[in-house]
Amino acid sequence: MTKTKCGFVAIMGAPNAGKSTLVNSLVGSKVSIVSHKVQTTRTRVLGIVMHDQSQIILIDTPGVFAPKKRLEKAMVKSAISSIADADVVAVIIDANLKNFTEAEQLLDQVLAGGKTPVLILNKVDLIAKDKLLTVAAQLHKDREIAETFMISALQHNGLEQLQAYLAKAVPEGPWLYPEDQLSDLPERMLAAEITREKIFLYLHDELPYAITVETEKWEEFKNGSVKITQTIYVQRDSQKSIVLGKNGNQVKLIGQKAREELEALLERQVHLFLHVKVKENWQETPGYYRLMGLEY
Repeated sequence: MTKTKCGFVAIMGAPNAGKSTLVNSLVGSKVSIVSHKVQTTRTRVLGIVMHDQSQIILIDTPGVFAPKKRLEKAMVKSAISSIADADVVAVIIDANLKNFTEAEQLLDQVLAGGKTPVLILNKVDLIAKDKLLTVAAQLHKDREIAETFMISALQHNGLEQLQAYLAKAVPEGPWLYPEDQLSDLPERMLAAEITREKIFLYLHDELPYAITVETEKWEEFKNGSVKITQTIYVQRDSQKSIVLGKNGNQVKLIGQKAREELEALLERQVHLFLHVKVKENWQETPGYYRLMGLEY
């Protein structure tokens, strides 16, 4: 009888390297929000991938960067702690970067943590092959690398080989989750994350990162539909006006797009109600950090 395998794979990288896109592509469903803005992943998200007899549990970490505020510091601490927790650490790097100093520092940080990193060069469809090989050589220089993969997470190129490698790399052991489970993220939190993604998408650069979404109520009905009530917290009245938009049109659009995606994800009718409130110090609230799985 073939033995089962199961292990944790931390996907680490700088903001906008493509971590969330890679996790969603490997899982085959959205478990982590994706945005054109950097640093949208705030907490470690488990995406679960089955490959033959292996269960690969992906940890989509917050991007590693130089933090300044309390929330940023908590996010980076969460990302770095993933090194110790993981059976495999994969470092994803945008192959199109002009400067790879931070990428090299992250590889060295993983090595210093006692793990040999798997190197994933992403967005390779946008770079000439000779330049790509030069980048790979630079990142390998004087470093031990477990394996290197050249992929396009968005185009799904090179993912089969990566998935097969990870399936072999995780240790033998029983599966920790049911075979058909895609994530351990609670539905209430996933719903809030999807709404937050739409805010990033439709407000572009008008709104800073001083915004969060909480699912306040989740009501199930006999006909299978669900009523979700969420609060969007901002830090100033001026931000509230931006989220609401003229005659409330902006928040209506955000709610419509979030509802459509939630219905496709949950496979049932969703009634979504959004409220916008000013809460100046939400980033200093310990309960929020606990909710996101971060240390205050």
